[in-house]
Amino acid sequence: MAEISFPLPDLGEGLIEATVLEWLVSPGEQVERNQPLVEVETTKSAVELPSPQAGKVLRIHGGPGDKINVGEPLIVFEVPDNTAGIVGTVPREEAPKRRVRLSAVLDED
Repeated sequence: MAEISFPLPDLGEGLIEATVLEWLVSPGEQVERNQPLVEVETTKSAVELPSPQAGKVLRIHGGPGDKINVGEPLIVFEVPDNTAGIVGTVPREEAPKRRVRLSAVLDED
């Protein structure tokens, strides 16, 4: 089994934090993708955040009234090893396509 952390996503319009209003799931509960996880409130509105994936809830961060900053852990899922993966791309270390050779110019004085 693998653990995957889901951080508070950017909720748009330059918002940097949200206040937890109510958790709709609890640790130990099995959740499905797109199932509502938590209701949060920003300075603009209150929204329910859906689960980005299926899995078992291991930990939740913050209780009602707590502020969570964008990018901080919100919830941790336990998922089977074969479903844990990397979202996005992994940077590759490649040799530069063009090399530039720098050499010092020595003074003849």
